[in-house]
Amino acid sequence: MNPLCCIAPVSIDRDNPPIVVKAQSQLGFECRKCEIEEEEESKSVGGILYKWVNYGKGWRPRWFVLSEEDGVLSYYKIHGPHKICVGKGGGVKLIGDDSIKRKPTQTYSKQWKPFGEIHLKVSSVRASKSDDKRLTIFTGTKTLHLRCVSREDRASWIEALLAAKAQFPRLLTSSDLTPSEDIVVSTDKLRTRLVQEHVGEAVIKDCESIMLNEVSMLQNHLKDLQLKHIMLLDTLRQLETEKIELETTVIDETKERDSCCGQGNRRFSDFYSIMSEGSATDSDVDNESRYGVDVETDEEDGTYFDTNDFLSCESLRSASYRSRDGRGNGCSTLTCEAESFFSDRLRDVGPVKAVDYPYVKRRDNLPEPKEKEKPVGLWSIIKDNIGKDLSGVCLPVYFNEPLSSLQKCFEDLEYSYLVDRALEWGKQGNELMRVLNVAAFAVSGYASTEGRQCKPFNPLLGETYEADYPDKGLRFFSEKVSHHPMVVACHCEGRNWKFWADSNLKGKFWGRSIQLDPVGVLTLQFDDGETFEWSKVTTSIYNIILGKIYCDHYGTMRIKGSANYSCKLKFKEQSIIDRNPHQVHGFVQDNRTGEKVAMLFGKWDEAMYYVLGDPTTKPKGYDPVTEAVLLWERDKSITKTRYNLTPFAISLNEVTPGLLEKLPPTDCRLRPDQRHLENGEYELANAEKLRLEQLQRQARKLQERGWQPRWFQKDEEGCFGYVGGYWEARKKGNWEEIPDIFGQTIDSPPSTVDE
Repeated sequence: MNPLCCIAPVSIDRDNPPIVVKAQSQLGFECRKCEIEEEEESKSVGGILYKWVNYGKGWRPRWFVLSEEDGVLSYYKIHGPHKICVGKGGGVKLIGDDSIKRKPTQTYSKQWKPFGEIHLKVSSVRASKSDDKRLTIFTGTKTLHLRCVSREDRASWIEALLAAKAQFPRLLTSSDLTPSEDIVVSTDKLRTRLVQEHVGEAVIKDCESIMLNEVSMLQNHLKDLQLKHIMLLDTLRQLETEKIELETTVIDETKERDSCCGQGNRRFSDFYSIMSEGSATDSDVDNESRYGVDVETDEEDGTYFDTNDFLSCESLRSASYRSRDGRGNGCSTLTCEAESFFSDRLRDVGPVKAVDYPYVKRRDNLPEPKEKEKPVGLWSIIKDNIGKDLSGVCLPVYFNEPLSSLQKCFEDLEYSYLVDRALEWGKQGNELMRVLNVAAFAVSGYASTEGRQCKPFNPLLGETYEADYPDKGLRFFSEKVSHHPMVVACHCEGRNWKFWADSNLKGKFWGRSIQLDPVGVLTLQFDDGETFEWSKVTTSIYNIILGKIYCDHYGTMRIKGSANYSCKLKFKEQSIIDRNPHQVHGFVQDNRTGEKVAMLFGKWDEAMYYVLGDPTTKPKGYDPVTEAVLLWERDKSITKTRYNLTPFAISLNEVTPGLLEKLPPTDCRLRPDQRHLENGEYELANAEKLRLEQLQRQARKLQERGWQPRWFQKDEEGCFGYVGGYWEARKKGNWEEIPDIFGQTIDSPPSTVDE
């Protein structure tokens, strides 16, 4: 071909490189001919492929260029219908009519870098069996899902990819690792050398025997390694196949949901994703947010409805209120059908009425501190305790908040009105609404932990706490029943319901974070006999050395109901780049049929919502936002303390008039170091804390000698249950057998309750 046929006359500037410009002349036909010849001679293939990004963005067009010389597949972002900027390069053979129409602009003034690269020499290419336009490239660490415009384009791409991959040596396979035959080892040289040294025949034979035995052992070891390599390769191939098939299935389901919802309801496909067992953001398919080379933001492509935004946007909240307010004014066809479908579960009953409890005035702030707090270097104290149990780490009082772990248990009941509401729903025969409110109650116990950076006091053995709250219609009692392991048991009596739990909190310090794993079961029982049981999720506190301290709760909470319904909630772990943390989502399941009958979602520090039914099975056009109903919302309050205590937490350590005379000497309100810390007397608080820790060292020996808790008793399953008698003894003021654990040494175990 003529190298000058496509070059128009231009002036040459020695300072700037020449710019190739296509001639606007009668040579147009010849230029096109040259382009075709150039494409045929080129060693690169290019064109438009649609790449799966994530659930929020779906399939996005990208310009791909395959270099057959080095086997690298690069792709670039498309910035508009007529603006595709790629790197410097020669002619590229284009695949697909759409690629020819949207041929990219090549510029030599700027070196455009590809947005991502895939090395085919370490990758595998697969054609989708369910879709004749799709193919998959697996790199060993991630999977790229690609879609062509037509089946012919896919065939051309696969042919080019396999041809480029075939130019490089294949990877090691199981056939390459077939166990080799035994190697014959000769000892002639060894014998000759030993004879030269005038070594006896007996010694020479011993040396030959030792050498042959060692070689034999080495050969056996190599055979074992070869077999392990073969098994490992087979396992990796199997996992690769299963992973690709699984991801293909997930994307196919998402594609079906998108087509079912329609383009106008594109955002609701994200709702379906988060309502399923696993969140969309937990999937490895979201490869563009998991690996640095593939992180991209398609802001110029328009807005889309993100799953995280869905859980925090105001439109959801307003829609939930509209949903509740609009029920009395009629309903849409879909809504009426849904209510008809759940008629056996949601009976035609009116909303429950809130219980009218008496008003009790409580304090809303802590006393003004009497001393200026002294900063203490945390790292200098705990640097030698990495990986150890936190119960054995002694910290100054400056790292505590003026509350005990016994009182922290009572914070879980701040929103006890949800239990009262669940009781009323059950009385009306609505078991589904009962379990929904119980689930919201279980989540609400974490709301007060947001912003709390200090640890509560570790109670002494036998230390107790009582809370008589007529304004909530309940009374609560807790006691430390074991020192090693540290176990706190509690019991609460509400209006026609009871709540009890024992908690063994295992803590580990990992250098930059503290992990707290709860061990124990929380039980809620209504007077009609229905019982719910669940366990708490893992809590971690991050940035305790550098940065802003924050806590997060993550894991799966299973609420097992003794009647017809149970609930499963997933607390999503917060990531570094998570815009909306603290997400919770789950579902209510019918114990009889296994059917999902309701979905819950929200954030543990804000609110929880529910939607009746399984949204993934709803008909076309269903709008889940209009059906989302507010179940629980955190009280909005401004913290007035440096400890970020809620108004409810501020009231827990208050000594109201007339209460001091009724408390036993073991109540944590009487603990001197905790009281000094609340008053801002830091020196006294630290001195008292050291003194009490010296007393507490006797607790383990005391427990080994047969010490038993005063108000709780361990059952056959190892759980502590309330044996009764505390409120009766409080009414009589009979604390004669209760030791003063804060003022003197515990020299004898207190007697247990008379059976």
